[in-house]
Amino acid sequence: MWERHTPLTPVLSTVVAPRHRAIVSIDGGKDLAKLVGRRGEVLDALQELTRLAVQQATGIRSRLMLDVAGWRAARRSELSALGAEAGKRVLESGEREALAPMTPFERKIVHDAVAAIDGVVSESEGVEPNRHVVVLPA
Repeated sequence: MWERHTPLTPVLSTVVAPRHRAIVSIDGGKDLAKLVGRRGEVLDALQELTRLAVQQATGIRSRLMLDVAGWRAARRSELSALGAEAGKRVLESGEREALAPMTPFERKIVHDAVAAIDGVVSESEGVEPNRHVVVLPA
């Protein structure tokens, strides 16, 4: 752990969220975008490596979530808004709408946002890496 915290020093924090999911967040510091990578690809890889390290040490599969510079939190907000907007468009038009391919984490957030809207449903179609959410009238 770091002893001094300056604007250029990363700060590591851990929170236990509902359903016993630990969220590890690294904030502050210089060049943290490199730890996120393009569309969160580096962050996803670091998260999986961290989960594997926890499993190796404890023998228990971890549901740990790693966030860097608030990227996952911001992405969650974007995806929730995307799901809500798509749901409203489908509700108004009555036409199905296919969204861009997403990771399982991203699709789950969109599905949750669509589920909050009466009159529409969502499902995933396709195979990785092109699996995507489709929003349909209920």
